[in-house]
Amino acid sequence: MPRRRDRHDRGIRGPLALPNPLTGRPVPLRRQATSQEFFTEAITRAVERIGQTYPGGLDGVDIGVEEVPHVANGWMDDRVPLAVAVEATSSRPARIVLFRRPLEHRAASRAELLELVHRTLVEQLAALTAQHVRDIDPSLDEDW
Repeated sequence: MPRRRDRHDRGIRGPLALPNPLTGRPVPLRRQATSQEFFTEAITRAVERIGQTYPGGLDGVDIGVEEVPHVANGWMDDRVPLAVAVEATSSRPARIVLFRRPLEHRAASRAELLELVHRTLVEQLAALTAQHVRDIDPSLDEDW
């Protein structure tokens, strides 16, 4: 029985698909977005959704992403924050910083991550603007 060649356990060698008969080039394979790309897409969708339900709410607010929060000595209950909202000063605009790894860790699926990112962004915006969460997005339920 012939064995396939798999030198040094590096996987199969050669193209996985036959070339396109019209162009002669290999057919590009679709790949799933990486976790960073998907997280960026989740933030983009959340910003668009907030823009529809609360127009102008994100004007003058910078949105940033960090991998993990900086560990502060004063944390209580060993809880890791999902995001932080920093009020504006005379020299810089207001900021909302989302922490990618804690958010991904709490979401069981990509669909749940989309909802969690949106909910977190709405809650931080509500904290900055002193508005109720329902005023920013009426579709969110109270018992999150």
